[in-house]
Amino acid sequence: MPTQTQTEPLTELRSIPRDQHPISRKGISASALRVLYKLREGGHEAYLVGGAVRDLLVGLQPKDFDIATDATPEQVKALFRNCRLIGRRFRLAHVVFGREIIEVATFRANVDDGSGDRELHEGGRLLRDNVYGSIEDDAIRRDFTANALYYAIEDFSVRDYTGGFEDVQNRVMKLIGDPELRYREDPVRMLRAVRLAAKLDFGIDPGTAAPIPHLAHLLAEAAPARLFEECLKLFLSGHAEASFLGLERHGLLPALFPESAAALAANRSGALRRMLLEGLRNTDARVAAEEPVSPAFLFALLLWPAYCRALMALQAEGVHAAEAQRRAADRVTLHQLGTVALPRRFSLPMQEIWLLQARFPLRQRKRVVRTLSHPRFRAAFDFLVLRQAASDDHADDVAFWQEAQQDPDHAIAAHPPEASAGDDAEGQAPRPRRRRRRRPSAAE
Repeated sequence: MPTQTQTEPLTELRSIPRDQHPISRKGISASALRVLYKLREGGHEAYLVGGAVRDLLVGLQPKDFDIATDATPEQVKALFRNCRLIGRRFRLAHVVFGREIIEVATFRANVDDGSGDRELHEGGRLLRDNVYGSIEDDAIRRDFTANALYYAIEDFSVRDYTGGFEDVQNRVMKLIGDPELRYREDPVRMLRAVRLAAKLDFGIDPGTAAPIPHLAHLLAEAAPARLFEECLKLFLSGHAEASFLGLERHGLLPALFPESAAALAANRSGALRRMLLEGLRNTDARVAAEEPVSPAFLFALLLWPAYCRALMALQAEGVHAAEAQRRAADRVTLHQLGTVALPRRFSLPMQEIWLLQARFPLRQRKRVVRTLSHPRFRAAFDFLVLRQAASDDHADDVAFWQEAQQDPDHAIAAHPPEASAGDDAEGQAPRPRRRRRRRPSAAE
């Protein structure tokens, strides 16, 4: 039976000539230009499309260059020896030039007449979409109007079928078609709306934004591995703070980080939120400076409110401090995995960053040396500095460990251990040593 994803009609085609837009071939990857020209020479339509066109229009340099064509994946592969076909949900051609990959997608149709390959979930989610069509079909099938713009290499014009050129000029993200239906097709579009608005400093069209809060629960249907990748895009692309604020504003934070959202809502002082936002601002600064940011540190930050709340609950039940810390870390990690598939190579260092926080008040020399030698010390110390943004209670610890990294003995002399520092590194009181029984000598 034929299926249709949405029925909003196309606006009249608008062709924006070269003298009315800022896109130049100088801003387009040489590899992408080679693919465009070769497809045209092979008798096919071919356009630069999507985010690259959008970014070039607003003065950004795209990281990726995608191409749309009427050639099937098999026809693309026949033209390029350096091509491989990928994907089941969306069949695509990747043309490889060293480290650069140019993604080439065949125009996809909006309506399945039964001859194509489309599969919908009962809830309306699109599982597979390989029904090919015309450029007009392809334009209306795309998610946002700003992503449905086509740059034509033959006359350097931008072709607009959905009003996207005007939306880019007005700096607004707007879905094509019925927003609720489009979100049900793919719930991750809600995250994409927030992420792209944050990246581009765009607003979200009121009609596009309105359904998000009551459809946020649909993110539970998305694959946790895919949500992990979306989180990296949200928070490690240089606009982490704006992305977080967008998630809050549109009711998506509880769907993505349920326990952290609950902890933030319960934290009346706002200290946890201040720390989190400060950490996200620092992350953006590191990305801007082209410095590395570890996903382990990022998730330690995002899930810290949940960890603090779980720790307080366990301690209120009378669980010993060291055991409560370990159990809280495991509990928060396990619960979050149900939503976002955080790999162990990140979740384990994340937990170490949390657990090391309990060592920082301890200033006995052996423990100081042991903490300094821990492989996660630097990340944990940076995390402690962030905690100071939420509470001045950590100022003395920050000063001590700042000095201890240069001269542990001087730091200990200047900041002697307190009486409570008799606990071991995990907060657990050391066991008393047993005295060996003296064996009687032969003379006795």
